Amino acid sequence: MSIPMQTMLSGESALNLVANGKVLSTAPHRLGYLTPTDPGIGVEAIRRLYEQNGYVWLKGFLPRSDVIEFRGWVFGHMAKTGLIEEGTDPRDGISFASAPESRDVDRCLMSLVRSVAYEGFCAQPRLSRFMDEFLSGISYLHKRKIMRHVRPGTTTATPAHYDLVYLRGGTSRIVTAWIPIGDIPIEMGGLTYLEGSHAIGLDMEREFGEKNRDLSPEERVSAFNRNMTEGGWVSKDLPDMAERFDTRWLVADYEAGDVMLHSPFMIHASTTNQDGQQRLRLSTDIRYQNVEDEIDARWNNHWTLGDML
Repeated sequence: MSIPMQTMLSGESALNLVANGKVLSTAPHRLGYLTPTDPGIGVEAIRRLYEQNGYVWLKGFLPRSDVIEFRGWVFGHMAKTGLIEEGTDPRDGISFASAPESRDVDRCLMSLVRSVAYEGFCAQPRLSRFMDEFLSGISYLHKRKIMRHVRPGTTTATPAHYDLVYLRGGTSRIVTAWIPIGDIPIEMGGLTYLEGSHAIGLDMEREFGEKNRDLSPEERVSAFNRNMTEGGWVSKDLPDMAERFDTRWLVADYEAGDVMLHSPFMIHASTTNQDGQQRLRLSTDIRYQNVEDEIDARWNNHWTLGDML
């Protein structure tokens, strides 16, 4: 279930959602709105929605003030690289007009994802306890955790993919948690999900298995396999995918405190950050599984830019 796009983008919404040079909003019937879920309905009901839709958008799951403070902590450190407009509150994440040296930003980001503060944010008690219940056992949080920032006015957008492409060395019972670190309204280009695509991703994975029975284990777990385009993407043309599978891309106005859970087969992507206030988009994506299931050994290391996963 999702809300029709017309109820969300009406009148003034001349905003064109763009991803990899393609405009999504030229076909309103191919766009919709994700359905939020109240975490108070209980784990069993949440699990049913997750299995039915391939995702659950948990509204206000984390304390908003904690998320905003962590955003300020991250951008407070990254301000030293010239990423943040001087004299502004790091919690606002206002991008400096000129792009800083990328190597300085990358070095800072790699330090932050190895910090105790980031580890604590990802492993905060309420989320950890919830994942234990959700996974019906002791939950395991992968060491490889990703924190992304996207400057406004750039062409940066993640092409369509499903996560199992990068996690074939372990169990397929992975759950991704995508957490917006700050408010991410539609124009800032948060995650967009292809409606009903957890079934599509599962079919693609079955086809991969049938076509590649003779591959060595090393080739089999590679993200760069012969069934995907370079980078492991399903497609960079999001409008074409919606037409091809006769479905819609679902978007949302995410808020600090929200947590998105999605299936490893759920096809998702992002759009460009078109925020008029020049705010940086900041988010983290982390993966959980039951500790008793097989763990992909490649994810037992910290995230490093260029690690090919």
